[in-house]
Amino acid sequence: MKLSGFALALLLASSVTVEADTLLVDAVGEAPPNSVQGVPRPVRGARMGEVTTGYGEPTGVMDAVGDPPITRWVYPDYTVYFEYDRVIDVVVHR
Repeated sequence: MKLSGFALALLLASSVTVEADTLLVDAVGEAPPNSVQGVPRPVRGARMGEVTTGYGEPTGVMDAVGDPPITRWVYPDYTVYFEYDRVIDVVVHR
């Protein structure tokens, strides 16, 4: 029995096993709330002094970089980003 090129390709294609991995993605942008149930952390707009008063001294301080200067303060559960002396973002560690 002789198969045409198309029939042979169809036969081979139907016998190929296809596998795929499943990618699970955490909900992006959903950080725990500032509450007793979540991770209490500084709010946007707070000054450096207010952060120190309310949350204590950071475990690490990264020098200001860029223009405007962005400074990072690292705490055990989150990192605080400052522009000049104001909080612009807080990222909770995984």
